[in-house]
Amino acid sequence: MSIEAGVVAVQGDVSEHAAAVRRAARSHGEDATVTEIRTAGHVQDCDLLLLPGGESTAISRHLQREGIAAEIRAHVDAGKPVLATCAGLIVASADANDDRVTELDIVDVTIQRNAFGRQKDSFEAPLEVDGLDDPFPAVFIRAPVIDGVGDAEVLAEWDGRPVAVRDGPVVGTSFHPELTDDCRIHDLAFFESAVAP
Repeated sequence: MSIEAGVVAVQGDVSEHAAAVRRAARSHGEDATVTEIRTAGHVQDCDLLLLPGGESTAISRHLQREGIAAEIRAHVDAGKPVLATCAGLIVASADANDDRVTELDIVDVTIQRNAFGRQKDSFEAPLEVDGLDDPFPAVFIRAPVIDGVGDAEVLAEWDGRPVAVRDGPVVGTSFHPELTDDCRIHDLAFFESAVAP
């Protein structure tokens, strides 16, 4: 049995996310076929989606221009899971606090971009995440902060601020879970709740 995974391949760690979701699937005795999504017409064939980081304004423009944004919203409306990381979370949010970003509004949070500092301020932290038994080695790179949480559930905090949330079928993280060999965040997003292949 194979799960169809789509990685929105505008920018970011596309191959790392693909590898992580394949590892997570294997740990559940599943195979994951990964499609890189750059144009409309592919999201509807996917059981799950990954929205990687990069530059949020460029990602947002591409999703709107190519018609992918509406397909992602339909995917979520159908109850299918999404993992949005770093800039992907900014684009997925209800309010990015940036007029240049057209939000997908699939995660009920307000975001402050680059709140953890610039590239030189990147760091790794052992993060206690709801649903995981042991700390997750979270990598923060120009990470956004979740300033306000509406209906979303906070899964993890760092320094008193939310850095991982779940809103229905969507999990969003300020950090980059794909940059470690630990696939537990991908597992939490996609396999802890049933994914219908």
